[in-house]
Amino acid sequence: MAAKVKWVTDIEKSVLLNNFEKRGWIQVTDSEDWNFYWMSIQTIRNVFSVDTGYRLSDDQMVNHFPNHYELTRKDLMIKNIKRYRKELEKESSPLAEKDENGKYIYLDFVPVTFMLPADYNLFVEEFRKSPSSTWIMKPCGKAQGKGIFLINKLSQIKKWSRDSRTSTFVAANSGKEAYVISLYIDNPLLIGGKKFDLRLYVLVTTYRPLKCYMYKLGFCRFCTVKYTPSTSELDNMFVHLTNVAIQKHGDDYNHVHGGKWTVSNLRLYLESTRGKEVTNLLFDQIHWIVVQSLKAVAIWAFPRPPLRFHFMINIHITYSPVMNNDKHCFECYGYDIIIDDKLKPWLIEVNASPSLTSSTANDRILKYNLINDTLNIVAPNGEIPDCRWNRSPPKEALGNYQVLYDEEQALSENADLRSRSGQALGSKSTRSSSVRPVPATWK
Repeated sequence: MAAKVKWVTDIEKSVLLNNFEKRGWIQVTDSEDWNFYWMSIQTIRNVFSVDTGYRLSDDQMVNHFPNHYELTRKDLMIKNIKRYRKELEKESSPLAEKDENGKYIYLDFVPVTFMLPADYNLFVEEFRKSPSSTWIMKPCGKAQGKGIFLINKLSQIKKWSRDSRTSTFVAANSGKEAYVISLYIDNPLLIGGKKFDLRLYVLVTTYRPLKCYMYKLGFCRFCTVKYTPSTSELDNMFVHLTNVAIQKHGDDYNHVHGGKWTVSNLRLYLESTRGKEVTNLLFDQIHWIVVQSLKAVAIWAFPRPPLRFHFMINIHITYSPVMNNDKHCFECYGYDIIIDDKLKPWLIEVNASPSLTSSTANDRILKYNLINDTLNIVAPNGEIPDCRWNRSPPKEALGNYQVLYDEEQALSENADLRSRSGQALGSKSTRSSSVRPVPATWK
């Protein structure tokens, strides 16, 4: 008889517990031998801590990468995407092409963002270019809409700074809580006059080579109050923030559907109002954004060689990866996307621990199935994990997931394409063929 998986969790949610019990897995404590640990982001820090951490064995698996925060902390996500774009520019990659206004054609998918207090002077310079614009401030280390507010005057930032016991902006290492400030998307696509965003689930089983899956059953989260860009409503979070943790306190919150709409319903709505071709392009762009954001932390960080070595063409440089690709890890991210009224999608943030709390019956079913399908991929057949597996589950095991990007397969297909076309590796014609939006480059 096959041995049973021993599991631990510090997140007491029924959608998790029911999935473990359904498989006949055995619950143990974290001080006992375990095979599968679904843990909070606070616990993962201890597991991989230099001081308190311990070495995981081949039959142990956890649900976060060691430094997941490189993608899921608001300031680090922006920093890594900016670095990724600059590296592509240095390589003269066609992906980093810009238009006549200096905007990225293919990589302009995050709003203009600055870190505060570190980038305060840069922010002021940008603000003064269009003083009538609205900006949104978010604390880097908080979730569920906590600490977020909108501003449209520099004086409001100064007031915030005074209220938080700092009279002037000082260095980022001063101990003051870090914020990001982003240009507010003030022309969101509205349905029924209300603003909404998309919550999409993305599973990553390995970063090198990158392999990720998109869950088909994402949903839209709607505000309870009709949208207005009026400055008199800047403080009304029921107009501007889609977080359920905020909206559920509104007078107009609907406890039956929870202010949520399935992605499939959104797709049908857009196909009927905007057309199928435009809708397909929108979702292709969303998939593109997800893959590029993952590549921004999956690729190597390129250190520049010393000046005296610049004449050496084939210099060997040891690169450092951004994301630690630990073989014991997987991650189910919650991506938040906003679509503007021109049907352009924007990446707002990525969540390391998307909520498993169920606000409605449909919500509970969706999240139960999400966990079920995730476990079927990362722990095939409910057996004891073996982190040496090739991470290529059969198609029938994917459930509601679909492969979004398989780097190994993409490299193989590109090599095959080059060999059949007789092109030299790295030739200009080869590189230009990789420019999006060709679906094959990320599916």
